[in-house]
Amino acid sequence: MAVDMSRSRFEELVAEALDDVPTELMALMDNVVVLVEDDPPPGEEELLGLYEGHALTERGWDYAGVLPDRITIYRGPTLAICDTEEDVVEEVAVTVVHEIAHHFGIDDARLHALGWG
Repeated sequence: MAVDMSRSRFEELVAEALDDVPTELMALMDNVVVLVEDDPPPGEEELLGLYEGHALTERGWDYAGVLPDRITIYRGPTLAICDTEEDVVEEVAVTVVHEIAHHFGIDDARLHALGWG
């Protein structure tokens, strides 16, 4: 059964998950914004989060003048797979860490191996 949660409460949970990321790691993030959307792109209905941009490990000397990378956390699919608010808190935390890891160049295979899939 899906959890019923307002967008503002969900945004608070995303902010809390970001607050839990170690300060040293957050300080290394560069030119990235974190957003909350209700629904993922068409055809990606089960997607909980998405990283779009140029991972830090892929940026070279010519990286300049680009728009910020985007980390998007999707409310609808997250609420659909959770039974309780506690489940949402945990899933949001995992999704935020997962997408931040992509910003640092860590791929899905490695994240799954580390238990952050």
